[in-house]
Amino acid sequence: MMRKGLAGQRLVAVFLVGVLLFNFPLMSLFDRPVLVFGLPLLHVSLFVAWAGLIVLMGWIAERGSR
Repeated sequence: MMRKGLAGQRLVAVFLVGVLLFNFPLMSLFDRPVLVFGLPLLHVSLFVAWAGLIVLMGWIAERGSR
């Protein structure tokens, strides 16, 4: 059983990881003229990071509600 405080701390950590993922220096690494499945690498990396953060937050929230 997870305490509410621990789940909250984990969600804050996920938020901070998201801030770092969507910050300029890291995003500039993916701004290259490369196509992945016909889409620009920057767009694919943004979508994957966004989806990963949503999945991680959902997992933490579900685990904390038990």
